[in-house]
Formats: sequence, C-alpha cells, structure tokens
Amino acid sequence: MLDIQPATAALRHYDELYEAGGLPRPHYAPLAATLDWIGRDEIMARVQAINTALLLRGVTFTVYADSAGTERVFPFDVIPRIITPDEWGRLERGIRQRVRALNAFLHDVYHSERILREGHIPRELVYSSKNYNREMIDVDVPRDVYIHVSGIDLIRDERGEFLVLEDNCRTPSGISYVLENRDVLKRGLPDLFRDYAVCPVDDYPARLLDVLRYVAPTGSAQPNVVLLTPGIYNSAYFEHTLLARRMGVELVEPRDLIVVENIVYVKTTQGLERVDVIYRRIDDDYLDPLYFNPDSTLGVTGLMNAYRAGNVALANAIGSGVADDKAIYRFVPEMIRFYLDEEPILRNVPTFDCTDPAQLQHVLANLDQLVVKNTNASGGYGMLMGPYATAEERERYAETVAACPRDFIAQPVVQLSSSPTLVDGRMVARRVDLRPFALFGRSIEVPPAALTRVALRDGSLVVNSSQGGGSKDTWVLQA
Repeated sequence: MLDIQPATAALRHYDELYEAGGLPRPHYAPLAATLDWIGRDEIMARVQAINTALLLRGVTFTVYADSAGTERVFPFDVIPRIITPDEWGRLERGIRQRVRALNAFLHDVYHSERILREGHIPRELVYSSKNYNREMIDVDVPRDVYIHVSGIDLIRDERGEFLVLEDNCRTPSGISYVLENRDVLKRGLPDLFRDYAVCPVDDYPARLLDVLRYVAPTGSAQPNVVLLTPGIYNSAYFEHTLLARRMGVELVEPRDLIVVENIVYVKTTQGLERVDVIYRRIDDDYLDPLYFNPDSTLGVTGLMNAYRAGNVALANAIGSGVADDKAIYRFVPEMIRFYLDEEPILRNVPTFDCTDPAQLQHVLANLDQLVVKNTNASGGYGMLMGPYATAEERERYAETVAACPRDFIAQPVVQLSSSPTLVDGRMVARRVDLRPFALFGRSIEVPPAALTRVALRDGSLVVNSSQGGGSKDTWVLQA
C-alpha cells in the first residue's frame, strides 16, 4: 500500500489532492483508490519500465551550465495531475483572451503604436527591450498572426486560483514531453485511466500543422512546411525531431536552406524545393546574419528579405519576443482592457517595476521577501529567491539590480500548489506549475495538452528542468 501524505501545513498553500478536511478531492478519489489497489511494489516495477522506455526513446533535455555532461533523461512522475472541466474551461477562455491581446499589442507596436502614444505603456520600456526588433516596423505578417504558438505559464496561489506567471511568445518548448508522458503512462500504467474520461493530447501535431498551413503565403495551394532546428546540440532537439515526424514535415538545419531572389528553398537530392512556411526554433538574433548577429552560423542569409517580401511565413513572427519581456508582463491586463475592452479573466502575479524609483527602493529594502527575476533570462537562471538566499547573495544581487533596474522585476513569493508525487517509493507533496499551449490560426485554440512541471526537490519552488525539476502527465477531464 502507498502512503499518500497530505502536504505539510508549515507553509500555507493549495493541496491539489486533499481538501482541508484531509479527504481526497472528488476528482482525485478514484486515482487514489487505484494506486492503493495496484500496490507499491507493482507501481515501482512499472516506474522502472517507464523510465527505461523514456531512455530508449531519447526523451532528454540539456543543462548548458553543467560541464560534467549536459544530456539527461527528463524526469517523469507517474502520478498524473488532474484538472476538472470547469477549471479548464476558465483557463481556456482566459488564455484565448490573453493571446488575442498580446497579438494585438505586437501588431500595434510595429505599426501605429497607439498604446504607446496614449501612454498606457512607456515607450522607453518597449524600445529598450532586447526582444524589440526594429526591422519589423511596418512589416505586415501573414494573416496578422504573430504568435502562432504560445506557452502561458500558470500557478495556483494559496487559495487555489490560477494566476499567470509568465508568457512565452517566441519558441515555447515542452509539448514533446506532454505527448511522450501520455504515451508511456498509458502503456506502463493503463489501470490509472480506468475510471476517467481524459481528453486526448495526440492530435496536437495535426492542429499545429493546420495553423502553419493556414499562414502560408497567398497562392500556396499545398504549402511546403519545414521545421528549422539549430541542430543536435540544442536543448529541445528531441522535441524538434518528434514534432517534425508527427506533423510529417521535413526537419531542416540552416545549412539545408538557401534564399534565391527572395524565395526560400530547401536543398534536396532532386534539386531545390520551395519552402512556404518555416516553424523556426531558432531565436531572432541568429536567424539571418545580414540583419541580426553577423557572426551567427545558425542563420539563413537573406531570410529576412524573403520574409519582408511576403514569400515565406515564419512561426512565430520575428520580433514577437517583446510581448513576453518580463518587464512588459505587468502591462498585459492593460492590453486586454485597451485592445479588447474586456476585464482580464486570469490575473497576473503582483509585480514591482524596478525602473520606478519608489518601487526599486521597496524591492531593495525587501529582498528577503521577494523573488527577483532577470527580464532577459529564462529556465530559472538569473533569479533570486530572496527568502532562501543568504545575506551575502542578496547584497550582491542588490548591487546588480541597482546598477541596471530595467533588467529586473520583483514579485512576492507565491507558494505554488502541491501535487502528489512519487519520490524514492513514497508519495509526497511537491510543488507544480502548468503550461498550456495556445495555437493561433483561423482562431485561437487551447488544446487540452498542457505541461505540468514539478519541483522534485523537497521544499523547492523552482520547477524548471535545468534546476532539478521534472514533469507529470496532465489530465484534462472531459465534460
């Protein structure tokens, strides 16, 4: 029998499994009963088989900061995270609203700049963003869609309300783990699904392909779509290969492409073949050495000219990163009101703007109570968890923030919700977040294919894989 322990009450947070009275929540009760019926020894045997399958499939990620060896199997916890239809319905509506506003913001800041002219967002904040791309000014993108794929990171606060923690509008990753997690769990522990009607996730690649075909340049009856990868040493290369295979499109590296008279071609054994749509997994700076980083060996010379001429579609659009700049994040609710004339369905985490002198002083005086994030970093890097840092670490960080306030924001510590997690044969509470993926084509869809990341270290609030996190299968229950 598995000993499923409620989360400790030492730090107040939302327990996804247990209600306040210590009983499993109704949607978790059948799962708890099934786990008890299977038994600990059998579950551990199945876990070993699942981990072996993940290893053989090459479900890996890369830790660039680890010189001892960067390639690792992505940790997978077999206890699923369950989301009810009502919860998902609200998240779906909120994410669609948010993506619609972010897309409108991108079109605006590269065209009329109405939101800047009317003073709703400071001009200098946008212009100083490292992701604001001046080459995109007055460029019309296919179908006016900038954010074809987005990953909206959510957390539950102490009351159980989902809050938006971060927007990912450039090249969000993680969907491959969603697909693989579901497949290996169904094969390794099919009994868990016995009492549940779980929404499928395996149609995501087909939905993504529909979006990519939709934004192809006018006149392409059967558009040729390719997935552009930096190559085998990229941290998400496994995902690139999986998506290309499941969409049935060619996986290409920059050396496979050439631009001739502002038209992109892929080199094949039969000669040059025109490319209509590129799902690119390479950051803006490295896409074209003529316009961006001249030293890039990952770029395709002339790609920007072809893009500006309207001869190829790029997903996501160049310059879309300004929408997920952490310094811009706090203005998304205002974008929703400005562009949509609606109130936000999903709230932000309260955020301090370090470019404001009064807020900066508050942050510096309260570093022991705040999380401070570098606006140009991701993956859990460049972040200070104030309550868990030493006095010396906080002092050093304060000097860095004071020297360049534009590069930092600060937020109160939110005690992430906990989910039952199997660690060393014991069921324990570990903190989780959620990344649903939105697709923007003919309309904005939020497939029930979401990544739950879990902080496997006891007491940790950092779920990133590069910081010791893992993932779970996310079950969105059918209505």
